[in-house]
Amino acid sequence: MMDGWDGGMGTGGWILMTLVWVLLLVVIIWAVAQVLPGRRDMGSAPAAGSAPAAEADGETPEAILDRRLARGDIDEQTYDRLRAKLRPPAAAGGH
Repeated sequence: MMDGWDGGMGTGGWILMTLVWVLLLVVIIWAVAQVLPGRRDMGSAPAAGSAPAAEADGETPEAILDRRLARGDIDEQTYDRLRAKLRPPAAAGGH
């Protein structure tokens, strides 16, 4: 017959069952994160000698800046300032 409300499963059984379910959920979440594309590489610096992520995708920094202005993310003064920083410095000493 059944002893008590828990069907005879002791405290150790409940703890073990809880740990199994938590582990199962962690594995499922990890597997989904591995399958779906994400932003996991956004914060990492590119390897030495590799092109920046935007240029590797065929998008130049100037194109990104143009898109940000068009979306309204930045104002014209910020656009002009950043655009000037992207231009190579003029050669010193004449023509």
